[in-house]
Amino acid sequence: MKTILVTGAGGYIGSVLTDLLLEKGKKVIGYDRYFFGEDLLGSTLHHPNFKFIKKDIRDIEIKDFKGVDAVCDLASLSNDPSGDIDEKITYSINHLGRVRVACLAKKAGIKKYIIASSCSVYGAGDSNSLTEESKVNPLTTYAKANIKAENDILPLADYSFSVTVLRLATVYGISKRMRFDLVLNLMTLNAFKKGTIFVMGGGKQWRPLVHVRDVAHVFEKVINTIELKKINGEIFNVGSNEQNFQILNISYIIRDSIPFPIALDIIPDDPDKRSYNVLFDKIKKFLNFSPGFSPEDGVKEIYNTLKSGKIDNDIKTVTVKWYKNILEAKKLIDNVYLDGRLL
Repeated sequence: MKTILVTGAGGYIGSVLTDLLLEKGKKVIGYDRYFFGEDLLGSTLHHPNFKFIKKDIRDIEIKDFKGVDAVCDLASLSNDPSGDIDEKITYSINHLGRVRVACLAKKAGIKKYIIASSCSVYGAGDSNSLTEESKVNPLTTYAKANIKAENDILPLADYSFSVTVLRLATVYGISKRMRFDLVLNLMTLNAFKKGTIFVMGGGKQWRPLVHVRDVAHVFEKVINTIELKKINGEIFNVGSNEQNFQILNISYIIRDSIPFPIALDIIPDDPDKRSYNVLFDKIKKFLNFSPGFSPEDGVKEIYNTLKSGKIDNDIKTVTVKWYKNILEAKKLIDNVYLDGRLL
């Protein structure tokens, strides 16, 4: 596998995956709307093995797959709150858009297709040992769109077109397209800026965690897997049994990893009813995956990066706020645009 098409290459995970694949000697086509700006890619834009394509997956064409060996499909309106802004748009991208990518990839003769899904499909899990075979219980538009995409794409798998679904645990860590709307990242930011960690819903909810670079390594593992029976038509929970935590315990990890006193503010209510404790035995057995990073590592790298001033926490780092900002800007422009003139 020499040339990889990464949709969502300008995203939180996609930008990390793109750089990893380039480091490993792959050629990468970075396909994205680049909602958060193309400049965040930095030197990657000028890498000799990187090809930049600014395009919506809903408009992808078969010619866009020319010379491609594998597709890593990460393009979506990311996270549960963002998916609820406009259900119709979410389904058009996260469900139908990704089905379009997969169908055209197969038609184009691509060998491997890997889709990023989410452990949030388990919603309010009905057990403490959720496996890939467990009943899903999606509570949000984002999670429901993921299941629809999985259900429509998995049947495309055959001897010539390998399909793999990766249900990601809650991701943490530093990325070029930084996000401070993920539980460990947000709690660490609040600890750094306010000296307080806010624990919603009493902190009893379960969340599995995984570092963003470990996620990128899993995609690489699937790309490099020669024995297709291990991955073709398979769903993998991506994470590790050791990184299943209740939210309150995540707050303890962060408090103990930062070198100054941190207060905990435990808030009993939380509109987010998701809680899922997930097993990751399958990915360890089939792909020999073990995480290279711990939550403590993630907290320390975020803390040190914030302390150094190398990263900001502007509106772009909270996905739902940035999407709403784009929609409000569009309304403003529409209101002043007249007879072909903006000014």
